[in-house]
Amino acid sequence: MEFDSEEFAYQFYNEYGRYAGFSIRKHYRTKSRKDGIVNNRRFICSKEGERTKLRNGKATSNRVKLTRSNCRACMGVRLSRETNKWFVTAFSEVHNHELHIPEVTHMMSSQRRLTPVQKINASITADSGFSLKASLDLMSAQVGGKENLGFTNEDLKWYFRTRR
Repeated sequence: MEFDSEEFAYQFYNEYGRYAGFSIRKHYRTKSRKDGIVNNRRFICSKEGERTKLRNGKATSNRVKLTRSNCRACMGVRLSRETNKWFVTAFSEVHNHELHIPEVTHMMSSQRRLTPVQKINASITADSGFSLKASLDLMSAQVGGKENLGFTNEDLKWYFRTRR
């Protein structure tokens, strides 16, 4: 497959992940030493990797829920200098964990987004003096419940932090 940009490749794999039932994240990229342009990128399942260990061999925290299972599902893309297009160089669809059901895939971390309308709504309520909770309650009442929002309380907090 070919893509016009790295962002289109990310959007494609993210949509594939939503359809299949897993969340994705960006893993690594390599840049050209000559001009600094990104020429290689890998997108991976969000459960790739393992919990890091301290030097003495103990786990970093026992209170935090284990979320990584060393899953190897990924998609690698590379920039072709001749055509200025991104093409798939590696693809693995094998997961070593259970996938999400379609009813909850919109709440996976790579899928949660505030729409432009929701951002405007949140900005108006914040400028009017509403608290974060009141703003979230108002928006969830408009769409018929928090499960229909498509984002969480933490996502709204991050939006306000970046807006400041």
